[in-house]
Amino acid sequence: MEAVALNAQSRSELRRTRVKKIRASGLLPGVLYGCQKDPKPLTVCAKDFQRMVKHSASENLLVKLAVEGDGGHLALVQEVQRHPLSGLPLHVDFRAVVEDQPVILSIPVEPRGEAYGVKNEGGNLEHVLFSVKIKALPKDLPEVILVDVTELRSGQTLHLGDLPLPENVEVIGETGIPAFSVSIGRTARSEASKEGEAEGDEDAQK
Repeated sequence: MEAVALNAQSRSELRRTRVKKIRASGLLPGVLYGCQKDPKPLTVCAKDFQRMVKHSASENLLVKLAVEGDGGHLALVQEVQRHPLSGLPLHVDFRAVVEDQPVILSIPVEPRGEAYGVKNEGGNLEHVLFSVKIKALPKDLPEVILVDVTELRSGQTLHLGDLPLPENVEVIGETGIPAFSVSIGRTARSEASKEGEAEGDEDAQK
């Protein structure tokens, strides 16, 4: 995951009324955690943050926070609080990370392509695993794990251990957990029924 530069400013005022004024001025309040100090309240440009998220495959973002008066910090976007109606960000938590130390992060899992069992056998694709925990250095973290499901046939399942992972990325969890499956469709059931009838006729003729 490539780090994106983001300017930030320290803030000392934490009162709710002041936070509202901060948002009204076009800034997004946030907190930086885990930098071997107490949590550091800060602000970033709301438009810059929204633009950064818009061009990302997920909200798992690695940033180079240039904090005015405090140097730079490598950090992950930990959590974004959004307005329930507009969806606009209201607050963001950053988690400081170290370039040469692995981190554990939940990454979204998304399908790509149309499964054979859906296209040709009347089945339905069942998306079971929506995110997975992985361990990797910050630079090796993927934003999202894309899974090609085109070869998945009716009645088949892809498990956690089958997911394609980038180099130097370790998955955390039981490898047998289902990730995607295709239900047995009408076509597959019909073919199975015909095969069963044919075998029954052969047995009767013997």
